[in-house]
Amino acid sequence: CVVAGAVIIASEWSCRGSPDGAQEDGGNGEGLGEGTDRGLDGDPEGVWSPDIEQSFQEALAIYPPCGRRKIILSDEGKMYGRNELIARYIKLRTGKTRTRKQVSSHIQVLARKRVREYQTSIKDQASKDKALQTVANLSSAQIVSASVVKPPTSFPPPVRFWPGPMPGQPGHSQDIKPFAQPPYTTLPAPVPPPISYEPLPPPRPPAIATPVWQDRTIASAKLRLLEYSAFLETQRDRETLKHLFVHIAQSNPGYSDPVLESIDVRQIYDKFSEKKGGLKELYEKGPHNAFFLVKFWADLSSDVEEGSGAFYGVSSQYSGTENITISVSTKVCSFGKQVVEKVETEYAYMEGGKYMFRIQRSPMCEYMINFIHKLKHLPEKYMMNSVLENFTILQVVSNRETQETLLCIAFVFEVSTSEHGAQYHVYRLIKE
Repeated sequence: CVVAGAVIIASEWSCRGSPDGAQEDGGNGEGLGEGTDRGLDGDPEGVWSPDIEQSFQEALAIYPPCGRRKIILSDEGKMYGRNELIARYIKLRTGKTRTRKQVSSHIQVLARKRVREYQTSIKDQASKDKALQTVANLSSAQIVSASVVKPPTSFPPPVRFWPGPMPGQPGHSQDIKPFAQPPYTTLPAPVPPPISYEPLPPPRPPAIATPVWQDRTIASAKLRLLEYSAFLETQRDRETLKHLFVHIAQSNPGYSDPVLESIDVRQIYDKFSEKKGGLKELYEKGPHNAFFLVKFWADLSSDVEEGSGAFYGVSSQYSGTENITISVSTKVCSFGKQVVEKVETEYAYMEGGKYMFRIQRSPMCEYMINFIHKLKHLPEKYMMNSVLENFTILQVVSNRETQETLLCIAFVFEVSTSEHGAQYHVYRLIKE
């Protein structure tokens, strides 16, 4: 029987809606802070709690000042001012709401404080006058972000929350990422007194860096998932129409992009079969850097007519470090019990100096197609999600000769309510 790791899986822990379920507060995000000092969640805003302040500082580092320009998040197509992005980041990290105006007010308070500290640190009057002249040409956002005047702070480590997206937040980890920005002005540093020093030792040879994609995409040390999609194709007037139920597109992350969030694999053991070859046994066998969880928001709002020529399929693509043959096992589980499995074999081919593996248009079996039909005919999305709570998919990619696990991906699903269609979020599975 043929299985597609596609549209039909849900998570019982995440009932917060699909990533684009709400709009951000408007405005350019760089103006004067107004409004009260109380968050929308009712918690006092006068003194920001450590977790909020930690997230605020992280967001300052991620999003440099951009004046009155706005940033377009590629996965959403929406425009945000810097303070909106900071407020959005705080909500995603802590679950607490801070408006763009509250962020602006907090930035101004910090800017005034840092200017006072900076002035105090300068004893020479001529240097102090020059510094004041420089400060006058900077915005509050630039002052707060200027590394020279940033006082040493010590925040407790961020609290680990259940990593499900907040309402209105994007599902993909790439949504929180830096954008191209020319260097901003920093305040001149006080001239230090001359010091004596010993000659530096010869530089040590640079260490071999971990590939940028290994901690930021679905990738182990030996294999990386490049693309994954489940789709419906039909023919209309000699034209092929394609609807994506789920889709993981190719990405090119940089070292400045955040690494994947992690969750404890034991939280999802009961969602998958405990028989031989199940998630628990595989994880204990390792390697642990090959295990991931993908939360999909599947797009079931297809307007493609399902005629006799409709084709339901799944495509996937991988790149690896070795010339091997891979075995791809896809298991569908219902109420933690395996109901169907498909095993495919794929040989490597060389492309661009890498070993590539491509499985194209693998057809879904009748079990999956019938399930999708029944799911789409439910009258309400909450009913669909209720059904999906008890379904999961486990995909295991292994070396056919040695049986070594190269990638293990646990899929859980909800129905997307976003106008942008299917979305997803990736987590690394760990055991703390």
